[in-house]
Amino acid sequence: MRRPALYSSASPAKARKPALPDEAEQALAAADGPPRLQNPTYLARLTRYFSPGNPNLLWSVIALLALLLAVSFALALRPAQRQLTQDDINAAVLKTLETTTLPSAATRAYDAVSPSVVRVVSFSKDKDGQDSERGVGTGVVIVDKGIILTNLHVVQGADSIRVTFADGLESSASITGVQIENDLAVLQAQKIPDDLIAATMRSTVDLATGDQVVAVGYPFGIGPSASAGIVSGLKRVFRSPDGAQPVRNLIQFDAAANPGNSGGPLVNMDGEVLGIVTAIYNPNQQRTFVGIGFAVPIENAATAAGMPPF
Repeated sequence: MRRPALYSSASPAKARKPALPDEAEQALAAADGPPRLQNPTYLARLTRYFSPGNPNLLWSVIALLALLLAVSFALALRPAQRQLTQDDINAAVLKTLETTTLPSAATRAYDAVSPSVVRVVSFSKDKDGQDSERGVGTGVVIVDKGIILTNLHVVQGADSIRVTFADGLESSASITGVQIENDLAVLQAQKIPDDLIAATMRSTVDLATGDQVVAVGYPFGIGPSASAGIVSGLKRVFRSPDGAQPVRNLIQFDAAANPGNSGGPLVNMDGEVLGIVTAIYNPNQQRTFVGIGFAVPIENAATAAGMPPF
């Protein structure tokens, strides 16, 4: 077994005084008797060495002057560093934009919200007492302790609910609140990821027809999937084909949505949640998207979780 290196704790040796040239050193070594500065022989030899006629001293001075001249010449030739201007910075930015492919606005929106999107599956007991899948929907985390918004129709009447987070963690969940008039339910997950991220919510006060939006969810259980579109209208009213009470003050949008998108977030280009996807218009029985979807504004959805409006 190798031992780690050991380091001495002794103080470093005292620095030696610089040696004099050989001839001077010989002069010092040859001196005997009284202290060197009082020794006539020593003084005579030292004086002879530093005499202007000594060729060794002359060459030493020449070498020193040559070194100083070379250093001065090198410093004089070094180009001065040019200070960056705003034009230089603008040119560098333009060059980067020309040579780099930036992600689309929809990609940035999806990347911002996707860590907060969950898959919601509801189960009921079959005749043998086994869990049987009733349906798949979507939810979005609005508080990082595992509070999730989804549609009431996704989980209503379920014997059990299971959610899957963006990192793959699965957990059972329970309903902690409902808002029947807006088809909303609030879930609490029993287990959550250590680094769970809650989505950012954005007021719809300044939302306008034509604004770009992205819907994120699990259409037909496939996902997470994203679709992009625009706000087609505001303050819409929708009544489901089964004759339930109408849902009012809805955001109409044309980003593709299908069964399974229910409960998912409708976000702006910053990935901020504007509403919860709640329904699609189906003039036929095929349950496919025909270009009209509806979302509950986040102001209404937040109140379902007991959160103050904007």
